[in-house]
Amino acid sequence: MPVITNIEDLRQLYQRRVPKMFYDYAESGSWSEQTFRENTSDFSEIYLRQKVAVDMTNRSMAMPMVGQDYKMPVALAPVGLAGMQHPDGEIKAAKAAEKFGVPFTLSTMSICSLEDVAEHTSKPFWMQLYVLHNRDFMGRLIDRAKAAGCSALVLTYDLQVLGQRHKDIKNGLSAPPKLTFASMINIAMKQRWAWGMAGTKRRNFGNLVGHVEGVADMADLGAWTAEQFDPTLSWDEVAWIKERWDGPIILKGILDVEDARMAVKTGADAIIVSNHGGRQLDGALSSIRMLQPIVDAVGDQIEVHLDSGIRSGQDVLKAIAMGAKGTMIGRAYIYGLGAMGEAGVTTALDVIHAELDTSMALCGERILANVTRDNLLIPRDFNGNWQ
Repeated sequence: MPVITNIEDLRQLYQRRVPKMFYDYAESGSWSEQTFRENTSDFSEIYLRQKVAVDMTNRSMAMPMVGQDYKMPVALAPVGLAGMQHPDGEIKAAKAAEKFGVPFTLSTMSICSLEDVAEHTSKPFWMQLYVLHNRDFMGRLIDRAKAAGCSALVLTYDLQVLGQRHKDIKNGLSAPPKLTFASMINIAMKQRWAWGMAGTKRRNFGNLVGHVEGVADMADLGAWTAEQFDPTLSWDEVAWIKERWDGPIILKGILDVEDARMAVKTGADAIIVSNHGGRQLDGALSSIRMLQPIVDAVGDQIEVHLDSGIRSGQDVLKAIAMGAKGTMIGRAYIYGLGAMGEAGVTTALDVIHAELDTSMALCGERILANVTRDNLLIPRDFNGNWQ
């Protein structure tokens, strides 16, 4: 077993163990991938202020998110096809998150169904929902989430039109994977993954197949999905979803101050500053660059969380110090999942927790909820001077 000391170690192991099309699905962005890269690199422009001679006993990184207490303010983000990264991937990730004490968010486009995840866990998880043309399916999916005991609904608002991801097109991404000559050779080299996938019955989109009229197989599903993302999406959609759901709602995909103000008006409980991991509008600013302006605009009215680009506990510390009340990790836990299943997700969380704890202490803080921008050195032009 290799020694894992950081998230990059998990990424390298993940790349060796998972077929190329699924590695590329996670480890890529849209178009030139500028935003995908800058989501992570922009964190390095923010520096931490070291403080010494401070009592560092009894440290705590516990913080509430959307009314619930967690071991640290890090949620597992919704990631489509996680069950193709590792057999029964969503179940394994949810179990790891539950044991660790952080929220897990299930994607609408998951391989394991929300009923599968609920059956294998004992604590509520969050459910992610796309706003689709098929309102009947959406309503039934919300009802299913309520029946499964989900504790929050995460509405993804930045996928009205699907961004182009060159690698997915070139790889012919599908679930289960299409068996071309190239993909068969690649899968044959990933024997651990192949044997695992052969041993599970969960290889389709569990939340969709069998729940959508006229969709009996993957060919039908592909055509249905392509038509479902709604280019007419407006803020008005939140009202009927709130009425049907009657629970905490989190709006994900906010990257603009005016959009943040509009999100507040919908009555949402939290917003997530996110650019979909750089997978939608390439050339948009990184999430961490947009965090401070959005916190300044609405942070006293609504919980502001951050997603996209977090690869370490130091990244989490910087986001919280800049005013975020929570964060999400996607790729960081997917690396662990693809590398080692449930144990890999736990390892990713352990790594981030340890980095967060040590960095917070070296900044002279014992309680994570007490960190502020005074703990950071932020370039004066970090948020830009745009025209």
